[in-house]
Amino acid sequence: MMLEMIDIGIDRAVAFQMSGKITEEDMQRVLAEARGKISQHGSIVMLEQIDSFSGIELSALVEEFKYLIHVGLKDITKVAVLTDKRWVEKVVSIEDKIFRGIDIKSFAIEDKAQAIAFLNDN
Repeated sequence: MMLEMIDIGIDRAVAFQMSGKITEEDMQRVLAEARGKISQHGSIVMLEQIDSFSGIELSALVEEFKYLIHVGLKDITKVAVLTDKRWVEKVVSIEDKIFRGIDIKSFAIEDKAQAIAFLNDN
């Protein structure tokens, strides 16, 4: 398992790439980074690069859910998901319909520059 925070050249972006299984600890790292950026910038954009994916621990989902209840989704304006998995693209399109306040799009792994341009475009 690996979750690595990455710099995509956007100050208000929380960006990370992951492979394997997402743990509660991984989710806490991402959410801590998000809280820090929100307090600095007011709102944030996110980039998630999913290299390979074998699931998410229940405790990580609980962590994310607690965060969303406390902080709310209002501070996240856009999310770009880089993936080569068709089923992840389907999940992203469902999330885009559920979370109406957030513009969520999926991109192919090789379209990282387009994903960053999408996040940069206000």
